[in-house]
Amino acid sequence: MRSGFVSLIGRPNVGKSTLLNSIVGKKVAITSNKPQTTRNIIQGIYNDDDSQIVFVDTPGIHKPNHKLGTYLNKQAYYSIDDVDIILVLVDVSMKLGGGDKFVIDRIKDVNKPVILILNKIDKIKKEDLLGIIDEYKELYNFKEIIPVSALTKDNVNEVVKVLKQYLPDSVQFYDKNDITNKSMEFLVGEIIREKVFELTEDEVPHSITCYIENVEKNKNRYFLNGVIVVDRDSLKRIIIGKQGQMIKEIGVRARKDIEELLGKKVYLELYVKTIKKWRDKESTLAEFGFTDFDK
Repeated sequence: MRSGFVSLIGRPNVGKSTLLNSIVGKKVAITSNKPQTTRNIIQGIYNDDDSQIVFVDTPGIHKPNHKLGTYLNKQAYYSIDDVDIILVLVDVSMKLGGGDKFVIDRIKDVNKPVILILNKIDKIKKEDLLGIIDEYKELYNFKEIIPVSALTKDNVNEVVKVLKQYLPDSVQFYDKNDITNKSMEFLVGEIIREKVFELTEDEVPHSITCYIENVEKNKNRYFLNGVIVVDRDSLKRIIIGKQGQMIKEIGVRARKDIEELLGKKVYLELYVKTIKKWRDKESTLAEFGFTDFDK
């Protein structure tokens, strides 16, 4: 069997999580137009009859200007060293810039296959693609260059096909039915966080997190209590909304995705919790979800 670990790296908002979800076929990583939406290293697992590919989704690499940015970069750099293959994603609808060059500079000394994924080809003219490929060829000697649209799934199957050529002969790391290394509770909490971002836009910063406080289930349904954590009362009021309309809509949208993930009907009850004081400086990242809530 061919199996191995593949890191997805790139600057923020290039579509790493969208590509991961497209390949795995389930929402294992949330997506948002806000940068640094991905805050934890998440593994998505692709299985077929002769291979297992463990994709490692990472926070977007960028030049940090605050503590959170430094932390997220460290998460991404760690994944570069500990995988078999690296996929570098770029957004071809944006001009090649300093952010992409910064990412490529980080992998110039690695001794493993590096494949370039030109994402969002649905947003450009086909005749412009060859010129874009030539630009990136001048920066690095990529093993392969694959144009895709992760959103429309155009050419996504080609990514899997090419990766199989570079995977080592190895053992199966996860059960064939696994799609991620994360718990159900973690995935559900992330879906809720995604809907908060989706509905509140720029009103709510990244200092929120969401987790599942209680899970019960019977033959036909899951009963979930979810908690949205914020750091000040003004954010709590925004998320609850006038007469509770905002939190109600967050729950409606989240429940739809959760039911698709779990394959059962879901009853979801949401609460908003404010944490104003920290026990110590080191607790901040953990309290706000920059480590896993897995039990």
